[in-house]
Amino acid sequence: MKDLPLKRFAACVEYDGGNYCGWQRQDHSPSVQAKVEEALAVVADHPVKVICAGRTDTGVHATGQIIHFESANQRQPHNWTLGATSQLPKDICIRWTKSVPEDFHARFSAVSRTYRYLILLGKGRTAIAPQAITLAQSTNLDLHPIQQSLDMLVGTHDFSAFRGAHCQAKSPIRTIQKAQVSQHGTLVQIEIRANAFLLHMVRNIVGALLPIGMGELSQNEFETIFRGLDRTKAPAAAAPNGLYLSRVEYPPEFDLPQQDESLWLIAR
Repeated sequence: MKDLPLKRFAACVEYDGGNYCGWQRQDHSPSVQAKVEEALAVVADHPVKVICAGRTDTGVHATGQIIHFESANQRQPHNWTLGATSQLPKDICIRWTKSVPEDFHARFSAVSRTYRYLILLGKGRTAIAPQAITLAQSTNLDLHPIQQSLDMLVGTHDFSAFRGAHCQAKSPIRTIQKAQVSQHGTLVQIEIRANAFLLHMVRNIVGALLPIGMGELSQNEFETIFRGLDRTKAPAAAAPNGLYLSRVEYPPEFDLPQQDESLWLIAR
């Protein structure tokens, strides 16, 4: 029998990254990628390699990670979704799967990525998502100077001041399309959308914004750090457990499903 042609699929993956060394497969620790590839391989009945939109770090979560993979197995999209999810641990699931053309690429076709960082105000804790919320030792953050500082970042800039030490990107230039802070009860959310991100970029930005909201760093000092392009002059990165890859956008011709953000209604 002649071999069937490979067919390309896109899928949306949701995960709590608390138990993993990050997205990328590693020899020494469990990764989200390894779990997803193993689950899809069961459905495909052959090894599967996946490409993701953005490699999240250790402890970082996702509600909208996009991947693509190929298989000659003639499964329907809902079979991939349900079959793979049934093979995954409870902290990872496939939200949807869709057949896509050969020129779709989860990483290179993306036009933007959105990250959200969640901060629970006060010294308590949450039983709903204990790993997913960063606890601030404060009952209040002044959001006005945080937003004004975020406004400085919108546009195309050199983000060397917020670039991780081991970043392998060829250029520190990135374009932030949206940067916004909002509060819902005791929950504060910082949302940043960009064409792409440097290593630890969002966590480094948030690490500098929190002292502003607590009155420990001025906006002028933040701007000096940003314009100075020296990572060593900036505050430490915020913890990974508050960070989510929430959405990846693609050109409309790929007609990917709208990413359901109903999870965030719980937080609000």
